[in-house]
Amino acid sequence: MKPALLIVDIQKAFFKADQHTAQSLGQSVVYINSAIGMFREYGHPVIFIQQLTPEEGLAPGHPGFEIPEKINALPADIRIIKRQGNSFHQTDLAEKLGKLGIDTVFIAGYCAERCVLSTYRGAQDEGYAAILIRGALASPSHENIRFVECISDVVSVSNLKYLLAEGPSPVLNHNQKTYSEAQ
Repeated sequence: MKPALLIVDIQKAFFKADQHTAQSLGQSVVYINSAIGMFREYGHPVIFIQQLTPEEGLAPGHPGFEIPEKINALPADIRIIKRQGNSFHQTDLAEKLGKLGIDTVFIAGYCAERCVLSTYRGAQDEGYAAILIRGALASPSHENIRFVECISDVVSVSNLKYLLAEGPSPVLNHNQKTYSEAQ
């Protein structure tokens, strides 16, 4: 497995959208930062994907476009700017992942039922193994997060460390939507 972490639409503007969204994003930050730390610890790429919607103030140079300081982003992290829900659609994301030899993407971010799910499906369409990180998804609706997790392959942050470490090869159990150690 050659993984990368995709962090979708964690931008300042969304933290100010409404109370439910802000609360959900706030709760996801801990999990996102944990995942970022693990990917860096094992030398795997961290990729930030940012929504570009100039008419809504989501454009470079506008404060709402930026990644919040509470997220452990580094200038060296790869950045992708997208205009659609699917982070692969009309971007160079697949090309960058291909150059890095990535075959598996772990996905975190906002909005679970929109851009995150679209990116998850887009990754599968592009031939990548795609896994969502439990707790690292945000939405105005907790029920929508649960739904997206129920129909997708997910991994907990505690199991993510195991998957990223050198050792036994993980194998996906599609019936349980979790990873387990290959026997």
